[in-house]
Amino acid sequence: MADANECVAPWLGLPPLPVMAWPEDSAEDDPAGLHWKTRALVARAAGRPFVWVDDEITATDRAWVKSHHEGRALLHRVDPRHGLMDEDFAAVAEWLGGL
Repeated sequence: MADANECVAPWLGLPPLPVMAWPEDSAEDDPAGLHWKTRALVARAAGRPFVWVDDEITATDRAWVKSHHEGRALLHRVDPRHGLMDEDFAAVAEWLGGL
């Protein structure tokens, strides 16, 4: 998961950033329909602004983050057929510029 520090951070002009250590992926679906990463990200952010780029983000994740996270958050869904595109990098850079 630290690949973002080598691939994405330089493109955005960022220094190496802390990388999330994920909990074990659960084979059981969350009854609320949340992605298994959602709660862990909000806990790690602890009210600080954060960006989450993923191809599995849903409206349920966005709503949960909005109601459980006091800071700013960008949940940016990437099309899994194309991967990260210029417009994805631009969206993240624009959001970061507003901090």
